[in-house]
Amino acid sequence: MRHGEVHNPEGVLYGRRPDFHLSELGRRMADRVAEHLSGRDIRYVVASPLERAQETAAPVAAAHGLDVAVDERLIEAANVFEGKTFGVGDGALRRPANWKYLTNPFRPSWGEPYAEQAERMKAALRAARDGAVGHEAVCVSHQLPIWIARCSVEGRRLWHDPRRRQCTLASLTSFTFQGDEIVSVAYTEPALDLVPEKLRAGAKPVKGSVGA
Repeated sequence: MRHGEVHNPEGVLYGRRPDFHLSELGRRMADRVAEHLSGRDIRYVVASPLERAQETAAPVAAAHGLDVAVDERLIEAANVFEGKTFGVGDGALRRPANWKYLTNPFRPSWGEPYAEQAERMKAALRAARDGAVGHEAVCVSHQLPIWIARCSVEGRRLWHDPRRRQCTLASLTSFTFQGDEIVSVAYTEPALDLVPEKLRAGAKPVKGSVGA
């Protein structure tokens, strides 16, 4: 699960910075997903250590009488632009001070390598599977690591256009294991009607995705 909307009035890239909490709307998103999952056989809930992920996980855990575990491997990707405004169309690519970080979009050169994100996320998924053997687990993480994990599992290239990620706020990307192998991936958006139109990342269908 991706966390809900964050209170971020200045529009900074908060990344791994502390003290970024869910907005009121984000809390409604978390409650919506908890309601959506209330009938599921969930025995383990785990989240990134960042506040927004912990707060998103709390209603899901409470609905199943569970505590929220912490797994550092679910954390947001590291990024040198944390604390700054850096987004598509804001002119950041024209700033000379940023050019040294933009030399290799395939790695990427501005942050944690995609391959490393994929490996740590898949390790976190295996740990969650082990924490809920024979049942279901919920992991709360962040858009980029979730999308990279999905790309890796589905055999997609890891470098991509951020505007094409199918991982909107409070969405669920579900990985089904058979033994040690992930055999299917599904994607759902239980809180989509609460997500502002401009924040609906991945609105265009992704070829080969499985919906439920």
